[in-house]
Amino acid sequence: MPDRDGVDLYWLPLGAGGRFVRLNGRAYEAIAARRARRAPCELYHSALEVRSRSRLHVIEMTPLRTSEGPDRGVVAEGAVGAAWAGRLRMFRYEVRRWRDGRIPDIREAVGGPQRLSDDPGQARRLLELVPEVPTPVWGRDELRAGEMWNSNSLIAWLIARSGIDPEPVRPPAGGRAPGWQAGLTVARRAGAV
Repeated sequence: MPDRDGVDLYWLPLGAGGRFVRLNGRAYEAIAARRARRAPCELYHSALEVRSRSRLHVIEMTPLRTSEGPDRGVVAEGAVGAAWAGRLRMFRYEVRRWRDGRIPDIREAVGGPQRLSDDPGQARRLLELVPEVPTPVWGRDELRAGEMWNSNSLIAWLIARSGIDPEPVRPPAGGRAPGWQAGLTVARRAGAV
């Protein structure tokens, strides 16, 4: 990542670093493609690296992982699958704004970083917004946005709310980012897009 302030997006293959998520993602996409009468696509998860005032921050939604230590920048948590399931640690996600953090599977990112903004003000605004992101149940459409809420929803919401134009942002060719439109829809309701 460049040393100048700005926002970089990474597209990571769904399940990079884990076979369980990859297999479930492929099953989900096979069903979704069949329903939509189209060929299955590669699925992507998004994450951000934001540099502000020469400090690097990683922004992403991940499963709850206390094994990475208490200083991993957790600012919010939510349930996975169903609200009642969130009482169990294995059915919780965390939203991170991790100063000097790292994206664990960054080596598998497709296309390298996509620079979204060189504006220091947008980078600061995005960092300030992370604790305000909605935290509905992952994999559900509790916010009535037309698709499930997930990590892509979080990133799309932050991009739009920070004033970065989300329109040119696309996953790699032949791929999909389920949940992306949900984030834009919820941000639009707040008057950000």
